[in-house]
Amino acid sequence: PGVKDLVYLESSPGFCEKNPRLGIPGTHGRACNDTSIGVDGCDLMCCGRGYRTETMFVVERCN
Repeated sequence: PGVKDLVYLESSPGFCEKNPRLGIPGTHGRACNDTSIGVDGCDLMCCGRGYRTETMFVVERCN
């Protein structure tokens, strides 16, 4: 590695599964964005477990 390269001595802990010892809540049951390719996207956040979409209609009273 070069002078400007970042070197990891240990692997990062997984974020998919819950790990109370490390304070990692896991991603099971969290809401995700099915149109995002970022970290909030379902493909990444669901860690290959799959996901289901849910459509909600909310009726609110206007003043």
